[in-house]
Formats: sequence, structure tokens, C-alpha cells
Amino acid sequence: MLVCQALLTGDELLSDLFPFKEIENGLIWEVEGKWVVKGAIDVDIGANPSAEGGEEDESVDDSVVKVVDIVDTFRLQEQPSFNKKQFVTYMKHYIKLLMPKLEAEKQELFKKHIEQATKFLLSMLSDLQL
Repeated sequence: MLVCQALLTGDELLSDLFPFKEIENGLIWEVEGKWVVKGAIDVDIGANPSAEGGEEDESVDDSVVKVVDIVDTFRLQEQPSFNKKQFVTYMKHYIKLLMPKLEAEKQELFKKHIEQATKFLLSMLSDLQL
């Protein structure tokens, strides 16, 4: 299994178990996540509470939560929503931190394509969950 890690933090971001494709010259990964239900499940173990001295309405208050599978699997944290100006500021800071982590030849490719990738993200910013 291939696991991809963030260069800045070393945190696991995704694995090849989730379908993804590289877009914008490989600078962006488009990952397909699915909504899944996490939490309580109803299991009938065949017990008879009234025969065991329990009450009929005895139940556990478990909550069920809908989550995106990849977000839950890798414990990703959602960022607050950005307006365009905030997003550009965020990207400038991110680029500044990332550049020293890249090898020299990758830095040139990154510099060449990051502006177009940022514009791509800006064009659909209202549709993104970061």
C-alpha cells in the first residue's frame, strides 16, 4: 500500500486505497471521497432483557455521524472557509514554507506551475472543502 505524506508535517494525507488523480501538472491531487456513517450500529445478540431482569426500554444513547471516509481515515482537519484574498495569503505562506523542502529540480517545476494551480483553486473556491 502506498501512503502519501505531507512534506511540511510528515502527516499521512492519503493512500492508494482511495481513488485519486493528479491535476494541474501534478501539483493538486483530486481525491474521491465518500460519505459514510460512523458510530452506533444495531446488533441483535438475541438477549431477552426482561428474562434477565432488565427493562424493555433499556438502550444505549449512541450517536451516528456522517463523515467523509478519507477525512476520517487520515484524521484530516477542516480549515475555516477562505475568501479569495485570505486564500491567496494562505497560499503565499504555504509556498514560502514548502520551497526549502523541495529538491532543486522540483522547485523549478513548482515555481513554473503553482500560479496556474492557485488560479484553478481560486476559480472553484466556493465549492471546496479544505
